Amino acid sequence: METTSRNFIEQMIDKDLEEGVYKAVCTRFPPEPNGYLHIGHAKSILLNYGLAQQYGGKFNLRFDDTNPTKEKTEFVESIKEDIAWLGADWEDRLYFASDYFGQMYECAVKLIKKGKAYVCDLTADQIREYRGTLTEPGKESPYRNRSVEENLELFENMKNGCYADGEKVLRAKIDMASPNINMRDPVIYRVARMTHHNTGDKWLIYPMYDFAHPIEDAIEGVTHSICTLEFEDHRPLYNWVVEECEFENKPRQIEFAKLYLTNVVTGKRYIKKLVEEGIVDGWTDPRLVSIAALRRRGFTPESIKMFVDLVGVSKANSSVDYAMLEYCIREDLKMKAPRLMAVLDPVKLVIDNYPEGESEILSIENNLENPELGMRQVEFGRELYINRDDFMEEPPKKYFRLFPGNEVRLMGAYFVKCVGCEKDENGNVTTVHCTYDPETKCGSGFSARKVKGTIHWVNAKTAFKAQVRLYENLIDEEKGVYNPDGSLNLNPNSRTILNDCMLEPALKEAEPEDHFQFVRTGFFCADSKDSQPGAPVFNRIVSLKSSFKLPKKED
Repeated sequence: METTSRNFIEQMIDKDLEEGVYKAVCTRFPPEPNGYLHIGHAKSILLNYGLAQQYGGKFNLRFDDTNPTKEKTEFVESIKEDIAWLGADWEDRLYFASDYFGQMYECAVKLIKKGKAYVCDLTADQIREYRGTLTEPGKESPYRNRSVEENLELFENMKNGCYADGEKVLRAKIDMASPNINMRDPVIYRVARMTHHNTGDKWLIYPMYDFAHPIEDAIEGVTHSICTLEFEDHRPLYNWVVEECEFENKPRQIEFAKLYLTNVVTGKRYIKKLVEEGIVDGWTDPRLVSIAALRRRGFTPESIKMFVDLVGVSKANSSVDYAMLEYCIREDLKMKAPRLMAVLDPVKLVIDNYPEGESEILSIENNLENPELGMRQVEFGRELYINRDDFMEEPPKKYFRLFPGNEVRLMGAYFVKCVGCEKDENGNVTTVHCTYDPETKCGSGFSARKVKGTIHWVNAKTAFKAQVRLYENLIDEEKGVYNPDGSLNLNPNSRTILNDCMLEPALKEAEPEDHFQFVRTGFFCADSKDSQPGAPVFNRIVSLKSSFKLPKKED
């Protein structure tokens, strides 16, 4: 009998269910609405949703909106759209941390009454100074032993706006000598006069993340709070809050390694700067790795799921080559994207012996590897466009495309032999002249001779002009992400805009986010922002080939 390997999170969930710790599984994805989600968040979304699906449980979407200064409704809506696009369905379970502000306040009051929390007048700098170091214990605040009655009064005054921002905080009373600095009387509430996107000006105090998060999980019935490794040292505080607030549901926090990609920018601070300085076209610029940007670039939910599956779940931080993500989109699209002809740097080709004024309709397969995508009709005529680099007057060795005297096949059409070219006053080739052999029509069974090269083309009469954008990494890969001064090391050639591309007419009706392979060139997507009906703009997702190979599985 074949056994399925289980990752460490699945093993822990299996054990919890077997031992009756939980009757059913409930996971959640808890983003802060302070920016757009990126590829690292996709791993967390798909992991949490996948576990809920795997165990027949529930998946919640909850916004951790406890810091109003950085949060916007725009980010809330973008996050919802990204998660839905990835296929994670929260059904009717959309929550906000701010929904629970009243319950969090009551939890804080409960801690005060239990002698487990106190109002402290130390400044933020003094609190840091009193906290101690990794090798030295902290020292107690002079306000630590205030009476329960005094703390209740002061905390209510904090809520009622009697103090300036930062004048007083509420701290958990735990252990200033704890080896875990997070347990040294952490701040759990602060005074902050901020307008909240969800609660307006109702609250003048806001809970800290480490206090709010376990309460949210406990209230919602979350069983397994899956988070990244930087929260491992916060787990004792998470458990302390759940225990001391006396919640019946006690979620288990489990940490896993973040997803790091080589040579990409994921930091919100850096992306915000790129956006504000106009270096990129907003949070959805196809050179970024926000989920919205990857979608606009042309990545599919299936390719991102494949990528997350290949990366896997572990406890050890590591970096993944961006080429693996590109591998996944190639694998996803190679069988389902129609292969059409697009000439990105056009030069005219005239077939001198083809009858003037005549044309014919050719049937061309939409995808040679997938016959189910069928055939399309393409008009062929005397005047065509080919790519400029498919012709050379003086070619190097092993150049099998057009040069004087050489013969190639025009894809899906005929053999043509180059007989010469025309140039402008600067010596640039303007027209390539050929003759064709009418006996060599594709599909006719002709086999009298072979040619080594096949090139693509578009009909000059029916092709349309379109803008195509070629993207490379935003970062200069040879120099790394950051300069010595901490600034980003940007690649000046990260986007090339081609305005005079000639495309076959079938592409004119492309809808935003439609995917195609441009034969011999790469995979492309109709841009979702700048495309207009009948005038699509195309983004290159990836080139056709890559040196990336999946590592071999060990026996």
